[in-house]
Amino acid sequence: MVRNAATDAVSGISIAIPLALLAVLSGAVAVQSGLLAPEATVASPELVTVMPRTFAYREATEYFRKGLALDAPKRDVAMTTSLEIMKFQTTLVEYNRCVADGVCQPAEDRDSLSRDDVPVTGVSYDDAMHYAQWLSERTGQDWRLPSDFELAYAAADRFPDDALGIDIDDKNPATRWLADYEREARRAASTTPRPQPKGSFGVAETGLVDFAGNVWEWTTTCNKRIDLGSQVTVDEPDPKDCGIMIASGRHRAPMSTFVRLPKGGGCSVGSPPDNLGFRLVREQSILQGVRGFTRRAAAATFGAFVSVPTKRGQDEG
Repeated sequence: MVRNAATDAVSGISIAIPLALLAVLSGAVAVQSGLLAPEATVASPELVTVMPRTFAYREATEYFRKGLALDAPKRDVAMTTSLEIMKFQTTLVEYNRCVADGVCQPAEDRDSLSRDDVPVTGVSYDDAMHYAQWLSERTGQDWRLPSDFELAYAAADRFPDDALGIDIDDKNPATRWLADYEREARRAASTTPRPQPKGSFGVAETGLVDFAGNVWEWTTTCNKRIDLGSQVTVDEPDPKDCGIMIASGRHRAPMSTFVRLPKGGGCSVGSPPDNLGFRLVREQSILQGVRGFTRRAAAATFGAFVSVPTKRGQDEG
């Protein structure tokens, strides 16, 4: 009896893929249940899940033409995946657990009256990265800083639009100077720069709390400037090699990664933030990733049955 090669291929696929899926699922369940991962010693922070939607995003990049500032492009982005992000900014008591473990450096500019339920401030980008690594190890989950794009996605109606609102063809520098002056006036220092208890600055339509209050949040977006009149191509900077990151709040503020107290300098342009803090994103879990892999693998398997013709010999039943 001679078997057809296409039939053998399909049979092999139909057996191999389920076995592979079973192995991956078994490993994922073991990790999620703690059998293959260290026991969590710190509870996961409260999260909000931002569901997929289309939203308008203006790039954090600074654009110039012949020395004149231009508004960055604004585009509609259709998100197809959800985002899990901390509902509140990281608090002082949460951060101090990392300090007690000897991983994080104590926050600066904290007096004896500071409350544990206020956001931690006086922390640099590097401090936030160390905390994310510590939290990942203590919870057995993957935590990281969000990008400016992700923070805009999560903050929704609370995220600011930094546009000057000037016609791109307007070549009068006075027009831009006046628009920039008015924008900076709106960004004037808050009347209450002291960090407030969590929940003091409102809730976004997504459930995110306290964004755009008096604490600006570190992101992994590198400050980038583009001269439209230049022929030089500007590559997307690697956050690991970038010394100036975007801190987002009531407005975007480019800040040096080592700066902890923005009033003391380090802001490359415009009004400095009142305070610097952060919140983290939780990466997709293994089981969530496996679900997506399973769906794709199943589609590929059934596609193989449909697309590969099966020919049988006369002796095959």
